[in-house]
Amino acid sequence: MPVSDAGSSVVELVDVVDGRFGGKALGLAELIRLGVPVPPGFVITHATRSALTAAVTDRFIRMRTAGQTPVAVRSSAAGEDGEQLSFAGQYDTVLGVGSADELAAAVEKCVGSAESARATAYQDGATPAAMHLVVQQMVDARAAGVVFTADPTSGRRDLLVIDAVHGLGESLVDGSVSSDHHVLTHGGEPVAGEVGPESALTAADIDRIRDGALLAARRWGRPLDLEWAIDRTGALWWLQARPITTLPGDLNEMDTPVTGPDHVYTRCNIGEMMPGAFCPLTASVSGHAIDYAMQMVQVAGGVQKRYEDRWRQVGYFFGHMFLNMTEGTALSSGILGNSLEQFSLSVCGRVIDELEPGPPKPFARKLINTVRLSTFALSSGPAIRRLPDTIARFPVITSRDPAVVLRRLDAGLEMYRYVTLVHVRSSSRSAVAANVLESHLVRQAAKRGAAETAGSAEAIRLMTGAGVESALMVQELNAVVTTLRRDPTAVGEFLAASPGEAVTRLRDSDNPSGAALRGFLDRHGHRGYRELCMRDPSWADDPEGLGAMMQVMLRAPAKRDPSQTAAPEPESRTLRVLARLAQGGARGREETKSRMALVAHLLKRGYRHLGEVLCDNGVLPDADLVFFFDRRELPRLVSGGDVTELVERARRRRGALAYQAALEFDDVSVGRPTPSVRQRVSSDGQIAGRPAGHGSVEGVVRVARSVVEARDLQPGEILVAPVTDVGWTPYFAVIAALVTDIGSSVSHGAVVAREYGLPCVVNTLVGTQVLRTGDRVRVDGDRGLVTVL
Repeated sequence: MPVSDAGSSVVELVDVVDGRFGGKALGLAELIRLGVPVPPGFVITHATRSALTAAVTDRFIRMRTAGQTPVAVRSSAAGEDGEQLSFAGQYDTVLGVGSADELAAAVEKCVGSAESARATAYQDGATPAAMHLVVQQMVDARAAGVVFTADPTSGRRDLLVIDAVHGLGESLVDGSVSSDHHVLTHGGEPVAGEVGPESALTAADIDRIRDGALLAARRWGRPLDLEWAIDRTGALWWLQARPITTLPGDLNEMDTPVTGPDHVYTRCNIGEMMPGAFCPLTASVSGHAIDYAMQMVQVAGGVQKRYEDRWRQVGYFFGHMFLNMTEGTALSSGILGNSLEQFSLSVCGRVIDELEPGPPKPFARKLINTVRLSTFALSSGPAIRRLPDTIARFPVITSRDPAVVLRRLDAGLEMYRYVTLVHVRSSSRSAVAANVLESHLVRQAAKRGAAETAGSAEAIRLMTGAGVESALMVQELNAVVTTLRRDPTAVGEFLAASPGEAVTRLRDSDNPSGAALRGFLDRHGHRGYRELCMRDPSWADDPEGLGAMMQVMLRAPAKRDPSQTAAPEPESRTLRVLARLAQGGARGREETKSRMALVAHLLKRGYRHLGEVLCDNGVLPDADLVFFFDRRELPRLVSGGDVTELVERARRRRGALAYQAALEFDDVSVGRPTPSVRQRVSSDGQIAGRPAGHGSVEGVVRVARSVVEARDLQPGEILVAPVTDVGWTPYFAVIAALVTDIGSSVSHGAVVAREYGLPCVVNTLVGTQVLRTGDRVRVDGDRGLVTVL
């Protein structure tokens, strides 16, 4: 119970039950109730610079009589160490207080710090909060430090971070010494660390700190920042607990359920179609459409009875999309002429040892399934030809009634699922032809004693010159730039303006290059970087991105003509047929990808319109926030009820996206994917990948982890990127070679690189991690090697 006279009161820590005496006092009280060791202490309430009351002095004397060490005096102002603000370092702390006079001086110093310039600035000029002080027995510390039950740097809530120093923890706070740094999973597995010559902690110490911190976090129900100390006898004491106020929204809030604990997930393939982290609306629209299409292929192949409205083929973790390869093994084990190894190679460019085959099927069932699946894939021609008429029926979305807009978007989503399925059928047909061609040439190479890469390189040469839409699209953009070049004045104006302003002016002009640009946008304006993202604008709505590419192209020398890269026809009739089938498959795949992107473009405009309507109606604070809802949450959003809490969750999700975008993953994960640190290659200076584009070239590296970074490309540089989609394609006209972390010989980047005669190496896994802008390398597209020179 509080003890007081005319002035400040004394409250025992164990009696603090709410935040009226500040978050520091409440945190310590909760730790005491949790049953973990906390040094004895009390609270001086409503502390002032006046002389100490008798109650305060008496309680201090009793503490000093009972304890062997001096005390610490710390602020516990109202609002401090709360859920919104930490006030870390804004108020003074006084250590080593051993007498009543020293206590009076410490109280005066701590109270005075509430009016300091730094505290006033931190509170943005607000009236200083009521000041309470915690007086607590100090620990004669062998080691001390802090522990975060979530990583405040990466935002990951599955990690725990411990910083430790020898002796008192104040040297950690003031930065006077370098601390040991331990990052580990909640299960105790080390992830990263930096430890001095003599570690402040033993492995057992780390385990005790981890266990106690996680126990407290479970009690609070949220991530915590805790201070601790280990005394000379080895006892662990807890000195403070507060919420981590700097965390973004939960990076895993929207994660899909893991289909199976041993299921294998990969970023390969889908990472090319959907690179980077995506907003929840994209996952529940584009991710849903892809999952639907891939399930329907399983149904067509007779290995799945019906479509199931759950995440079977696709997973969404940490904001990134993954393929569930384990679910895909049903086809490789259920049809003839396929194997687990071939399936792995077609998706990841390598055999996945962690992947286990599905249950084998009887020969008769395999034969029936093979016929069904082959017919489904190879008969996609009529469906492909009907796509323009199908897409022309996309519902017009102009209504200002959010319920009407949502109904039309739902109808558009049904169309998106269908078009995505046609694209997957087309991709299957393309992959079959390419795999047959490559397998045939690899076998021929083996017969004459040549390396497997020789057969792969020959297949690449024969697939060159397919005339895929992405390459033709760049030719048209080149034509716009070529037309612009004929007017030196216009070129100067275009390069002098900002990229967005340059494109807008040119598009609205009456000169020939303006007309050429309008024609290009009419045909290809629906394409762009991360074109299946509902939030990222297409080129038609992104003059800044398109202008940046055009400026790079305008500064480059004359562009390559893809038509000159076509390989001569082979003498063998079998090879001629296989090569034509592979080229036709590549053209069909690129055509249907463009149609899929067109529907995505129409949907993203529709969802943006919905966001604007909801913003105008006062439901959302801004239109952009609509992209941070799952599509199944949208009916509630347009219903007219109270959605305050739902909107706040969307705000937190938006804050999490930048943290999610910074995460990287291994190409293959078993169970729930988690971010990882990729290992560097061997010291011989070579990075091995998969050959994907014929030829060898030496040049200077430009590492670009996003298409925005690619704007710094200089003509003739070698582009090294995590992955490339169609939004990168215009840069292929100015680079000397392409290297990617993930991909296969039939991935988008590889196909277009071949059209431009670029040496290309994909699936290096570590290219962007090992190489640096300015490195000089040799790219050997025939052997799949990148050599640092």
